[in-house]
Amino acid sequence: MKVLVINAGSSSLKYQLIDTENEYVIAKGICERIAIGGSVLCYKPTGKDPIEVKKDMKNHTDAVKMVLDALIAPDTGVIKSMSEIGAVGHRIVHGGERFSSSVLITDEIIKTIEELSELAPLHNPANLMGIRACKEIMPDVPMVGVFDTAFHQTMPPEAYLYGLSYDAYREMMIRRYGFHGTSHYYVSRRAIELLGKPEHETRIVTCHLGNGSSITAVKGGKSIDTSMGFTPLEGVPMGTRCGNIDPAIVMYLMDKKNWDIKKVKEYMNKKSGMLGISGVSSDFRDLSAASESGNERAKIAVDLFCYHVKKYIGAYSAAMNGLDAIVFTAGVGENDREVREKILAGLDFLGVDTDFELNRNCPRGKEAVITKPGSKVKVFVIPTDEEMVIARDTAALAKR
Repeated sequence: MKVLVINAGSSSLKYQLIDTENEYVIAKGICERIAIGGSVLCYKPTGKDPIEVKKDMKNHTDAVKMVLDALIAPDTGVIKSMSEIGAVGHRIVHGGERFSSSVLITDEIIKTIEELSELAPLHNPANLMGIRACKEIMPDVPMVGVFDTAFHQTMPPEAYLYGLSYDAYREMMIRRYGFHGTSHYYVSRRAIELLGKPEHETRIVTCHLGNGSSITAVKGGKSIDTSMGFTPLEGVPMGTRCGNIDPAIVMYLMDKKNWDIKKVKEYMNKKSGMLGISGVSSDFRDLSAASESGNERAKIAVDLFCYHVKKYIGAYSAAMNGLDAIVFTAGVGENDREVREKILAGLDFLGVDTDFELNRNCPRGKEAVITKPGSKVKVFVIPTDEEMVIARDTAALAKR
C-alpha cells in the first residue's frame, strides 16, 4: 500500500509518500509559508533532482493540492494518479488520555482532537487543518491519526501524576503526557532487536535530542516515564525552552519584571534554554563553534544540557532497576559526537564501557554501536523514522 504521511504545522506541511510493502520512501518534501505569502513547495522524488515551486497557498487545502499535483505530474511525478494512494497518515501531537494507539479518523475522532486542542493550542489545530484539507480533496481515502502522546500512555500513576491536589488531575487533566512518543517507540523497538533479548527483559533509556529534547525510560518495550510533561516545556533545558525549574520562579519573574503570563510563556519557551544561557544560538552546531572559539557561556550551555541528560539516564536506570541500553536519536543525538561523549563520560558505574574512538568516528546520521564488545550496557546511535511508524500504523488500520 502507498501511504501519504502528513505532518501539518500552522504555516507548513511536511509530507512523505511511502510504499509500505517494501518500506520505500517514494517522495518527500515540505510546503512552507502557507497563508502568509511567499509560499513554496519543496518536492524531492527519490532518485531524481529536487524541485521547488513558488506559488501562493491560501490554506492547507491549496498545499495538499500542490503536493498531489507534484506526485502525479507527467514529467516529475512518481505515481500515475491519486487512486494509487491507499491511505493518509496524520501526525497529531496531543491525544491526551483518550488515545493510547493510532486510530482511523472519523468525525467523532476529529471532534475529540478538537476538544484536546486546549492541551496543545499550537499543534492540534494545525494538525486538524491537515486532516480537513485531505478529507476535502480525498474524501474516500482512509485517514489515520498517529499521536505523539500515545506511546507514553503506559506510564503508571506515580510517574504521570504531579504533586498537586488530585482535583487538578481529575477536573483539569493536569498530568504528565510526554511527547516525541513516535520517535521513542521507533528507536526502542530497534534497540530491542539489536539487544537480542526477550522484550519483557529489556530496560532502555532513549534520548531524543534535538532543538526539543526528551528522555524516556522504556521497560519491557513500554514507556514507564519520560522527561517532558504536561507540555513540551518540562525536562532538560532545550534549544529555547528552559526545561525543569522551581515553579516559584514564574511568580518571582512576574513580580520583579511586571510581566503577564503571556510574557512569561514567551520567555520560557522561546528565549531560554541554550539560546538564553549562551546568548549565541539555540543550534548546537553554533554553540560548538562558539565554545571552540573560547565563548565560555556557549560552553556552559552545552555542559548544562549534557549534565541534565546524564541525570535522567541515572534516574531512569534506578526506576527500571537496571539498564541494558542507551539510545541516542534525533538531530543532536544522531550527529553531535561531542554531546554524546559528554553525556556518556562517567557512566561506567552503570556498566557503560564507551568506545570514545568509535563515537568520534561514528558516521553522522548512521546506525552504530559505540560501546566496547564487553560493555554490560550497550549504547546505540539509531536514526529515528517517525514517518515510517506513521506509515506502518496507517497501512495496518486501513487494511482492516
